[in-house]
Amino acid sequence: MSGKLKALLFLSAVIVCILYLGCTKDPAIGQHKTKNVVVIVVDGARYSETWGNSTHQFIPHRSAMLAQGIMCSAFYNNGYTFTNAGHTAITTGVYQNINNSGLEYPQYPSFFQVWQKTYNQPANKTWVIATKDKLAILSDCTDPAWKGAYRPMTDCGVNGLGTGYREDSVTFKNATTIFATEHPRLVLINFKQPDAAGHANDSVAYLQGIIDTDNYIYQIWQQLQADPFYKDQTTLFVTNDHGRHTPGHLDGFVSHTDNCEGCKHIELFAMGPDFKQNYHCNMPYSQIDLASTIAELMGIKMPDAKGKVISDIFIK
Repeated sequence: MSGKLKALLFLSAVIVCILYLGCTKDPAIGQHKTKNVVVIVVDGARYSETWGNSTHQFIPHRSAMLAQGIMCSAFYNNGYTFTNAGHTAITTGVYQNINNSGLEYPQYPSFFQVWQKTYNQPANKTWVIATKDKLAILSDCTDPAWKGAYRPMTDCGVNGLGTGYREDSVTFKNATTIFATEHPRLVLINFKQPDAAGHANDSVAYLQGIIDTDNYIYQIWQQLQADPFYKDQTTLFVTNDHGRHTPGHLDGFVSHTDNCEGCKHIELFAMGPDFKQNYHCNMPYSQIDLASTIAELMGIKMPDAKGKVISDIFIK
């Protein structure tokens, strides 16, 4: 073989390797049936008004959906019971005492960033859709290896960070449009009303906010199951960033931020093709375990997450 031919063969091999390594990996190839994950955070709803209420009167849709899903009765925020801290724990798997006004980004990368990098996926396949503008901080982190890279798309507040809150009805409408037009694979949605009404000392609006959000959750799930892109290969998680003070403790449902049972005990409801059905999990888990569980489903390794996979809820 001539030297010229050897050189050509070597160059061809190099080009093939570059093309192979640069190709987008297929995130649909994995050990689980789940190919998409949607996390809905019902901001500031206390467990005693969701699954802790024996009649489930404020979450009728989720109560009915449990026939095809799971509920964890010992799920906790074991970190800081604030909005940004709770959402950061969910998305990074690390409890961080983060500024609650939207002035500080998480220290560690989120599952959005890790998934994008792992599978070389475009930004519009991951979304943060939030009624609260300050949750746009979930789109980035301060870790130098990740800062500014692999950021999810955001649709937060009136028009992004620093523009104020909007109504949950707008968030619901925007989310349904994004699902229909962008077909994202990894999404977090925040609904604010229970928290906002609680802080306003409006118990009627607080309970109505939980009911309205339950309806939004049901409609989103129906939309996903009617779309071939999502049907039978999407996992839904419903949880809270924090609860509210236990009745009789300080000002009760009006506030949160400490370590009382009402603030820490939160909801975890889920349904998807890899989970058991009509299953009550009594084992204790916490917010940071959610990031590890999503990582397991989506075939990624979170570099800094401190939680564990919620293995009890998986079909064996």
